[in-house]
Amino acid sequence: MPAFDLPLPELERHRPALEEPADFDEFWTSTLREAARYVPLASARPVANGLRLTETWDVTFRGFAGDPVRAWFSRPAGVREPLPAVVEYAGYGRGRGLPHERLTWVTAGYAHLLMDNRGQGDRYGSGGDTPDPHATAPGGPGPAVRGLRSPHDHHYRRLITDAVRAVAAVRALPGVAGDRVAAVGNSQGGGLALAVAGLLPDLAAVLVTAPLLCGIRRALDLTDAGPYGEITAYLAVHRGAERAAYRTLAYLEGVSFARRAHAPAHFGVGLRDTVCPPSGAYGAWNRYGELTGTEPRKEIHAYPFNGHEGGDAVHVRRQLFWLATVLGAGPGPA
Repeated sequence: MPAFDLPLPELERHRPALEEPADFDEFWTSTLREAARYVPLASARPVANGLRLTETWDVTFRGFAGDPVRAWFSRPAGVREPLPAVVEYAGYGRGRGLPHERLTWVTAGYAHLLMDNRGQGDRYGSGGDTPDPHATAPGGPGPAVRGLRSPHDHHYRRLITDAVRAVAAVRALPGVAGDRVAAVGNSQGGGLALAVAGLLPDLAAVLVTAPLLCGIRRALDLTDAGPYGEITAYLAVHRGAERAAYRTLAYLEGVSFARRAHAPAHFGVGLRDTVCPPSGAYGAWNRYGELTGTEPRKEIHAYPFNGHEGGDAVHVRRQLFWLATVLGAGPGPA
């Protein structure tokens, strides 16, 4: 795929205008207040994972509306002192899979919680274990369009709430240093991590790669790939629904969450990414923390010849060394 978005010098200055709802903060405050009525951690059961150096627990925590959400929690075997934690969010259509699939963070020395995506898990990977009992509002079959006509009904209202509650759950687990928790994700997971950073002022760090839900209106004009293509396909059938859809999507906009974030931030983006166009990531990065009255530590790494895979393992290596300097764990600075 050739480069198709703004040239890099323009991306580095890109600060998109927003049609932000006046009640954006109240919408999310009330949503999270309702979820906080429930004790976050429901259960944590040790499981055999076939690994000698990693211990794993099958965790259930209470997410949106108190619904049970599944997760894998892993720690380096034999380590008993409190560890910094990484809460990881999976990509679009993926579930938590199997406990041996994602070992990077736990082998780097962190406690690691991998959240299941409610109502997802059937597109690739090894499946998921969390249904979405509220997925009854009008919309298409894909998560991006479930409940698209109302912000109260949309799938991502529930999923973002789950993501925030996952941080509360990991802080309730034994052996976790609750003041040193990072949110991490790629694609949909990156959008969720960014939302968590905007909703939790005490998050210690956020690592965002190729984030979905950033610069949504522009992305709908640039690409028909992935989740954005599902939205345009829905609007192609439901002519005249775009006003309601745009209103809903404004409550999910990652740039709005980025404006409210305090935590040190590490971004990665492929400049030929047609699934999550790079102007979305740069829009969030350029406006990151602007409403907080501070200047959060942040950096971004661009990969000019890569698409949605971004920097892949090269970028993960950068993440490992960066997070070690922020949380004081892992491999240490290069």
